[in-house]
Amino acid sequence: MTWVVLIALVVLVLAVLLWLMRRRREGWEAVAAALMVGLAGYALQGQPAMPSAMKAPSNPAAGNGKALVEERQKLSGQDPTKNRWIVPGDALAMHGQYAEAATVLRGAVEADPKNGDAWLAIANALVSHAEGNISPAALYAFRQAQNADPKAPGPSFFLGLAMARAGRFDETRSLWADLVAKAPADAPWRDDIAMRLKRLDELMAMLRQRAQAEAAAPQGAPMAPPMAAPMAAPQ
Repeated sequence: MTWVVLIALVVLVLAVLLWLMRRRREGWEAVAAALMVGLAGYALQGQPAMPSAMKAPSNPAAGNGKALVEERQKLSGQDPTKNRWIVPGDALAMHGQYAEAATVLRGAVEADPKNGDAWLAIANALVSHAEGNISPAALYAFRQAQNADPKAPGPSFFLGLAMARAGRFDETRSLWADLVAKAPADAPWRDDIAMRLKRLDELMAMLRQRAQAEAAAPQGAPMAPPMAAPMAAPQ
């Protein structure tokens, strides 16, 4: 069926071109030859019966800027409108302009080096700008955020999230487990992070089972594709 459609399309294109070039007969042969060469090339290399290959999704570690900002604000419990630097920085991050956001947010930490929320906003912007990679600058910002407010959950949570997106699940688990263990029983964010920790444990268990199955399977036996980590940006 594919060949019928293709040949019909070639004939149609040739007819239209010949009609447009009806006063220039010397070009007909060249047009027809070009179409025939294209058809022959498809015959040699085209595989219409082959199923289409799905494109790998872009790295989710870049994150959803709006969701990351909203989650940070929720965890911090602070009013971001009180800081003239954080407001435009968050607005830029929400629109995916992470490098610009980090530049603007530097003004907040230069004015107040103890501003943990601003340091955390910079860290998230740098990770997103690096498409999920935790650069030395981002790691420094995470540490500064933690030092500014050791009891704040944001630095450990978002550093763990960035590590999970990079496949560093053991480090994520260590950060989140410690965070949940030290959280006050009435902390509004405790249950949410505990649920994420539970999902992480389930994922790690599945990955271990898969590794064991691959080790036990005969060499060359096909394996099911790995499941995507449920570590999407916070909603």
